[in-house]
Amino acid sequence: MIKSAYLDTSVFGGYYDEEFSADTIPFFERITAEQITVIVSELLENELFGAPDFVKELFLEILNQKVQYVNVTEEVERLAETYIDEKVVGQTSYADCTHIALATINKIDILASWNFKHREY
Repeated sequence: MIKSAYLDTSVFGGYYDEEFSADTIPFFERITAEQITVIVSELLENELFGAPDFVKELFLEILNQKVQYVNVTEEVERLAETYIDEKVVGQTSYADCTHIALATINKIDILASWNFKHREY
C-alpha cells in the first residue's frame, strides 16, 4: 500500500547531511519507486526558497514524482495556533506547527522531519 508522507524542509537537507543520509536516501528511493506519495505545501516551497541549490534541485526532482499539494487553510492555522498555545511540541515556531497541522488535518500517514530541536529530555 502506498503511504502518504508530508516532508518538512529538514528532510531535503538531510539527504545530503552525513548524519541523516543513511536513512534519508533509502526513503527517497521509496518515493522514486512510488511506494510513498509525497505531500507538499506552499509553506514547504517557501522555506526551500532560501536553501542551497542542490537541495532545491532535489525538491524539483521529487516534484516529478507522484506529488500532492495541500493548502494552509483556516482550520490548519487554528490547529497550529492550538499546538503553540498548548505547548504540544515544546518550544517551537508557528511554521513548524503549521507543518504538523497540515499533516494532521489532511490525514497524512507520515510526517517526515529531521527537526529535533523540540525534543525534551
